[in-house]
Amino acid sequence: MSQPYQGRHRHASSHGRKASRSSGLTKAIRRPAVTSSMLLAVIATTAAGYQAADQRQTGAAAFTVSTEAIAQANELADAQIEDTARLAADRNNTNASIAAAQEKDRVAAVAAEQAAAKARREEAKKVAREKARKALAAKKQAILANAQADPRAAAQALLPEFGFDESQWSCLDNLWMGESGWRYTAENSSSGAYGIPQSLPGSKMATIASDWRTNPVTQIRWGLKYIKSSYGTPCGAWSAWQSRSPHWY
Repeated sequence: MSQPYQGRHRHASSHGRKASRSSGLTKAIRRPAVTSSMLLAVIATTAAGYQAADQRQTGAAAFTVSTEAIAQANELADAQIEDTARLAADRNNTNASIAAAQEKDRVAAVAAEQAAAKARREEAKKVAREKARKALAAKKQAILANAQADPRAAAQALLPEFGFDESQWSCLDNLWMGESGWRYTAENSSSGAYGIPQSLPGSKMATIASDWRTNPVTQIRWGLKYIKSSYGTPCGAWSAWQSRSPHWY
């Protein structure tokens, strides 16, 4: 079978196309850096597009998360502020309570110390009074024991027993000086009156003690009792004595 006629020019044209493809490949091979750069640029551009899209999406998501985080942070901050305020208030209340308790304890301690000091002062006064009373009693006892030698001192010591103070002493002194001269053995020969107060009869003084004849203290006590019941005071008796003539009371 015979081959179709291809002609010279058709063959040349076909060969030329093959050469053109080979030439393009050859040129591409000869310029690998340019081709690679272009390829990388295209890839980079495409990737950049995707990356930009991803960044826009990620940015939106990040913005959403940040807003929520801020809201949560605000809530936490508010809660922390409230907790801080509450804790501060609790501390203030606690400090106030502690201060009040300390002040109460201080006041109680001061009051207790004042009460104790007052009790000590009262006790000291009581001891001093008791000491003074005992000293006075001892002194009085010594004076009464010496009554025969000094009946005036005995009479002065006995005035308080009947409610008389020192203002009555001069009246009593004048009265009994006029009656007996303060002699416990004085006796009126005409009337029988006896002793310092001139009891009539002298035996009346036995209502005080049986030693009325020799004990000036018995006589003085009887005389002061009589004056109080009859004249109220020694000055009342002295006034009556002076108004009478002859004098008596």
